Amino acid sequence: MTKAEFIEFSAVLSGIKEIKQVMADAEKARAYGTRTILFVDEIHRFNRAQQDAFLPHVERGNIRLIGATTENPSFEINGALLSRTRVYILRQLTEEQIIALLRRALADNERGLGRLQLRATDEVLQQIAAYSSGDARVAYNILEVAAGTAGENGEITEQIIHDTLQKRILLYDKAGEEHYNLISALHKSVRNSDVDASLYWLGRMLESGEDPLYIARRVVRMASEDIGLAAPEALNLCLSAKEAIDFLGMPEGALALAQAVAYLALAPKSNALYTAYGAVLEDVEKTAAEPVPLHIRNAVTKLMKQTGYGRGYQYAHDLVSKVADMECLPDNLRGREYYHPTAEGREKVLAQRLEEIKRARAQSRAIPNTEVENEKE
Repeated sequence: MTKAEFIEFSAVLSGIKEIKQVMADAEKARAYGTRTILFVDEIHRFNRAQQDAFLPHVERGNIRLIGATTENPSFEINGALLSRTRVYILRQLTEEQIIALLRRALADNERGLGRLQLRATDEVLQQIAAYSSGDARVAYNILEVAAGTAGENGEITEQIIHDTLQKRILLYDKAGEEHYNLISALHKSVRNSDVDASLYWLGRMLESGEDPLYIARRVVRMASEDIGLAAPEALNLCLSAKEAIDFLGMPEGALALAQAVAYLALAPKSNALYTAYGAVLEDVEKTAAEPVPLHIRNAVTKLMKQTGYGRGYQYAHDLVSKVADMECLPDNLRGREYYHPTAEGREKVLAQRLEEIKRARAQSRAIPNTEVENEKE
């Protein structure tokens, strides 16, 4: 339709040298009014430096580039090249669409299996469709193997499908988008206290071949980020799950990981500690790094004592309230508050304790220094 030269390459089989030659030929052809359409399959196999070779020819219009990839272009395609393209996402087929394709394959005499006069129930076709995870090629391969077992005029039964499938192979790439999608699904399900979804995504990752220690590390992070002091025992449970994986190995260790994930999902949630530490890091980054106040420095030498180290320090254990009215932050952050406990789980008790500390500090502030000194004596 376009009257253009169409050239197809696979990045798996062809190198950038061949591609450069095609682009050079395309530049010459353009001078005579002939356009070139270059299709590169598995374009992500070219590294970013190699992908740069396409840029000048795409910009000058020497070629119309079409690339296909099973990876997320955001991760695998050079940003400059990606900005000059339009991305079309090919979605997985639905189970209903897969079943329709299987029915067509069973009925088609020329390109399908119609000549064998096979029979298959809706339940059997649905089983194949569910296993294929939206990939028609997988579904066709299963159907073809099952047809060979059933034989001419035979019936493809659930037992034949079970024997054919053996074990499901799940779509997964430890370094690709699906890796991040699944761990995100697990983390967000835990955060939302959905124990069923949390266990499902954990199972998906483990059955797909994810390193259980990677999941254990992320689970430990969840215990601090999303539960924190609302249920401080969660961190110990997650670390115990990691130890169980080291001790038992897989698949036995999976149950300990499931125990930790289920507990995190059901535990009271608080990000107060996560928010507090984030605020601390922001102040560390944006404010002057003032010296430690003299009164909370250790006077380990006579000279340090003479220059004021430790002067004015109040030993909390010597006070009735066990809390001194003593600023421990640098002067430029005096009075700054970072941690704001919630009313969830153990943090409700910690919030009450924090209020007690504030009241005790206020009372200490009201006591004259002489009284404080007498109290210490």
